[in-house]
Amino acid sequence: MKRRSLVAGLAAGFALLLSACATGATQPAPQAFTSDRIEVVTRGSGSDVILIPGLTSHRDVWATTAAALETNHRVHMVQVKGFAGFPAAANAEGQVAAPVAEEIARYIGEQHLDHPALIGHSMGGTIAMMVSARHPDAVGRVMVVDMFPWMGAMFGPPGSTAESVRPVADQVRAQMLAAPAGATSTTEQMIAGMVRTESARPQQIEYARNSDRATVANAFHELIVTDLRPELTHITAPLTVLYVIPPAIPITPAQYDGYMHASYASLPNARIVKIDDSYHFIMIDQFDRFMQEVHTFLGD
Repeated sequence: MKRRSLVAGLAAGFALLLSACATGATQPAPQAFTSDRIEVVTRGSGSDVILIPGLTSHRDVWATTAAALETNHRVHMVQVKGFAGFPAAANAEGQVAAPVAEEIARYIGEQHLDHPALIGHSMGGTIAMMVSARHPDAVGRVMVVDMFPWMGAMFGPPGSTAESVRPVADQVRAQMLAAPAGATSTTEQMIAGMVRTESARPQQIEYARNSDRATVANAFHELIVTDLRPELTHITAPLTVLYVIPPAIPITPAQYDGYMHASYASLPNARIVKIDDSYHFIMIDQFDRFMQEVHTFLGD
């Protein structure tokens, strides 16, 4: 597999652009939740679903999904600070995904959510896997939307490890931090390879341009050097993975399919579903097909 070529087609796009169950028991009233890493907006009523956006994304990437779910579910839309115009706060330095995952786990506990479903897109999928692997008793089910458990495998030859690709991750972060501000044409090109729906591209470009550069660079570095494959077996909740074949990749669709399935091989019961005629933002490009999978995932 030409992993280094695959990096050029995929990684750049990522860069430009995170119990009272007995009858009659009562839950404690939830308290106002404050965090220096995330904000959460809640809508609807019913069983709990937490929606986690990806790198540079605004929580409104889930707006149509939330609207379709809120009749039967209480939807919690997470915003990662530092992305899409939100002040970076504690996400301005160091890791982003791992501490955000811990904040979501804290949110689940403090709001007394009963085994919520997690749906995460891209880096949000990484965060969802972190929460479900590191706090397995807190989560009911998990959906990962177009993300590998270790993105860093694309940055080195077969047999690479998180440490062996760290120099590459360091170089990528340095390049991102040194890039000229307002590289609109480059951003437009990358979003065009991630969002097939042309009318939706300008908004995603704006979110990417308004994201804090250090937060994005550090988060992308973290994704390269974080290998979640050894932790997948800690996930006890049912797992669904949706994925697409990216445009203009230098390998065959069959090879890409094989790589995706191999990445989740330690979870043989995971449901892995390819979505056709879509780019990375499946919830935008194939909304009806996406919602079919979400309803199946939730058991609606």
